[in-house]
Amino acid sequence: MRSHSVRLPKAEGVRVKIFGIGPGVPSQVAAPPHPSAPIPVQGPAVGSGIRVDLGESGLRIFPLMLGGAEFGWNVDIDTSHAILDSYVEHGGNAVHTADSFTGGRSEHIIGQWLHTCGVRDDIVLATRIGQHPDHPGLGPVNLVRAVEASLTRLRTDRIDVLYLDGSAGTTSLEDTLATAEWLIEAGKVRAIGAFGFGAEQLVEARILSSAGLPRITVLDVPYNVLRRKELDGDLRLVTGAQGIALTPSHPLEHGFLAGAYRTREKTVTSVRAAQIAGNLTKRGSRVLRALDAVGTELGVPDAAVAVAWLLAQRIVAAPIVNAYAPHHVEEIVQGVGVRLTRSQLADIARASE
Repeated sequence: MRSHSVRLPKAEGVRVKIFGIGPGVPSQVAAPPHPSAPIPVQGPAVGSGIRVDLGESGLRIFPLMLGGAEFGWNVDIDTSHAILDSYVEHGGNAVHTADSFTGGRSEHIIGQWLHTCGVRDDIVLATRIGQHPDHPGLGPVNLVRAVEASLTRLRTDRIDVLYLDGSAGTTSLEDTLATAEWLIEAGKVRAIGAFGFGAEQLVEARILSSAGLPRITVLDVPYNVLRRKELDGDLRLVTGAQGIALTPSHPLEHGFLAGAYRTREKTVTSVRAAQIAGNLTKRGSRVLRALDAVGTELGVPDAAVAVAWLLAQRIVAAPIVNAYAPHHVEEIVQGVGVRLTRSQLADIARASE
């Protein structure tokens, strides 16, 4: 390890090559007969072989990451494993979780699935650290301890993408990246991602990487057709200029963009009631109607249209999508097979203004 002052504890609007997926998809994959024609979702061959480069991480993933935020919370272990099975059957190979999701229960469930199915080498495994109550923040000692704890719960010897949670606070970004360097050299981590980082932090991180510290190659920002401000301005410019892959979380805005919740009465018994209720506005209704229209035209669910909209954005590599049941995976994955036309993108954009 290099000498650092850190102590370790020992479109046209759519730039796509295939079905609106984005750059990096093999050119030999045949294009659909109509610009908006979806790939039928019937069985394991649907997403087989579809991979995109995850920025400069050296990893190639399915253009949709399966999130584990609901595992162990709103979804029990058996259903969680069924969801993971369905995702893999549809060609998926990238799973995202966090050490703070249900106090590490999500990691435990995913780790058990990886071990039981024997698919660890086939999965790009990502986890976010920094908010677990036992190892909070990104200081050197807690960072190493948090990674070790995650490895134990995930039943693996390595994390493919380690997301550093900047919202947990960083006393020294240099110390954090120096610790990340040690983790990479020890074979415990392959690539570094970030969550809750602003444009200034990303610029600082790039300066530090020029001195030999690891680069941040992946960024998670909450982003969808209704929630765009967090990626506006400098953060978008810096992310694009640095070639950082964007893996946006909340692509369905807590399920609202799937179209199931359209009245306040229907959200009363939902654990997401407060979050969903915030979108039950005239703007939210306009967006759902726009998704309805496009979905009807293409014969796909609203959730698939919302995912397709994200994949049409040049900066997006792979949204992180949570599912509550295996059939939700089938609906969401259809978004990978849809290429929206400029007219459809314009209609959705107008509705979201």
